[in-house]
Amino acid sequence: MDQLVIAGRGYHSRLLIGTGKYRDFDETRAAIEASGAEIVTVAIRRTNIGQDPKQPNLLEVIDPARYVILPNTAGCHDAGEAVRTLFLARELLDGQALVKLEVLGDTNTLFPNMPETLEAAKTLVKEGFQVMVYCADDPIQAKMLEDMGCVAIMPLASLIGSGMGILNPWNLALIIENARVPVLVDAGVGTASDAALAMELGCDGVLMNSAVALAQAPVLMASAMKKAVEAGREAYLAGRMPKKFYRADPSSSTAGLIGV
Repeated sequence: MDQLVIAGRGYHSRLLIGTGKYRDFDETRAAIEASGAEIVTVAIRRTNIGQDPKQPNLLEVIDPARYVILPNTAGCHDAGEAVRTLFLARELLDGQALVKLEVLGDTNTLFPNMPETLEAAKTLVKEGFQVMVYCADDPIQAKMLEDMGCVAIMPLASLIGSGMGILNPWNLALIIENARVPVLVDAGVGTASDAALAMELGCDGVLMNSAVALAQAPVLMASAMKKAVEAGREAYLAGRMPKKFYRADPSSSTAGLIGV
């Protein structure tokens, strides 16, 4: 079975999905179920998973026994803030080590602050966390994060929530080529073809939230994304035909034509 393996654990689905921006918890649950995802990411600073007993708890509709709840540091802008947030997450999730680190450098673009990301990653790995890390599509810094001990590298396809798709496939390909840990596109996917392209390039998985939650029909889009990730992975494993410019090549054989 062709599984996604992160920190020694295998997953059948290569689609990871977020929990923000849906109309309500019922839509969140339905979309996640339609996506087939096994890893569900939660913004600890924005979503209640037990921090506030007076508020609705997401874990009442997203069963931790069924899904891996992946806490993330969305909204954090420096290393210290991100580290504190994930220590809280580990406490809320009974010592779970797998986390998603993101440290933002700009409130408008939500582009990652890479110096702070590197600092936070170093601390978290030292403290025993299994760090999946959102980062710029910079092959050098991606390799630094891997060498530091991060269990997955998650370069952006384009800005968070932009829906612009993969803007720099060449950098992404360089990161994939040099990585020994899973590489997952994180941020910028807008529709199913974006997800398929990421997988065709050789990504190990795709994480998304806005592309599903902000679709006109989120549950249907979640189903489309599931199929796109699966199709893209199969196409990558199959190996596409080489591109041939300026030269036609008939699909059927020309040998043995009648009258030749």
